[in-house]
Amino acid sequence: MELADIEELIEADLEDAEATVTHARDEHDDDHLAATVISPEFDGLPLVQQHQAVYDALGDHMTTDIHALELSTYTPDEYEEYES
Repeated sequence: MELADIEELIEADLEDAEATVTHARDEHDDDHLAATVISPEFDGLPLVQQHQAVYDALGDHMTTDIHALELSTYTPDEYEEYES
């Protein structure tokens, strides 16, 4: 599964999401990935529910194509603060 395909799955399922998926720690191991996901849908949700929303967006791919996924999730305001 291509990184862009994973990004598209996340972005299609989460409201106004922007997803960036890379290989975790530059290992280039196809099934160990890292994702940064920004969505207003995360507003008011605890971190565990934010992560669950991303896992739900990926569905069965979490058990077939992706072995491990490091997640960083933000609302747009949180990401803007993080970047500054």
